Amino acid sequence: VYHLKTARQEARVDSFLQQQYLPALRAAGIAPVGVFKPIGNDTAADRRIYVFTPFTSLKQWEQVGKTTAPKLLAAGGSYENTAYTNPAYNRLETIFIKAFDEMTGLTAPKLDAPKSERVYELRSYESASEKIFRNKVQMFNAGGEIKLFSRLGFNAIFYGEVLFGPKMPNLMYMTSFANMPDREAHWKAFGADPEWKKLSALPEYQNNVAHIDITFLRPTTYSGL
Repeated sequence: VYHLKTARQEARVDSFLQQQYLPALRAAGIAPVGVFKPIGNDTAADRRIYVFTPFTSLKQWEQVGKTTAPKLLAAGGSYENTAYTNPAYNRLETIFIKAFDEMTGLTAPKLDAPKSERVYELRSYESASEKIFRNKVQMFNAGGEIKLFSRLGFNAIFYGEVLFGPKMPNLMYMTSFANMPDREAHWKAFGADPEWKKLSALPEYQNNVAHIDITFLRPTTYSGL
């Protein structure tokens, strides 16, 4: 997650991602890479760009760090060679997510709507302890929550547990919709579904989420998702 202060920084990071980062990863056999910005990003004090890069394993991530990353840093662009007085971004946040058993990789959405109208919903669920967190993960997998999302057509991009990040223990997942009214209709159907009412009422799954963060995103024109 890139944290930015100005439109100039945003443009510089956009150029780097589109012209260098994504092509380099495609050459390394890593795709699709999703690039998103929060809705209302242009007027935010903390502008952000979210980059979702799918690695098959930590070993592959290490290999890319040894081969592709040095080539990118050696390139002569304004992103790589920025002066310390004129940084390309404010801060860069890295989160490692391990895919759930019920959905083992990034999946492109089946949406006909233009990218400019789509709504991608990123959710982070924090739990009060590691044990309680495992219970929520089980609810998604063996409990059938992922299957319910699938049946109701939520067009999920991924579901996963955070291995390294700032808000652990937590899981994250992303769903996608044609537009905001479509998103509202899907969640209304989810809340009214008998299967969800039964699952959420089970004693073993009570109080397993302590805090929820929801971020609405739109893909960039060059995003692979």
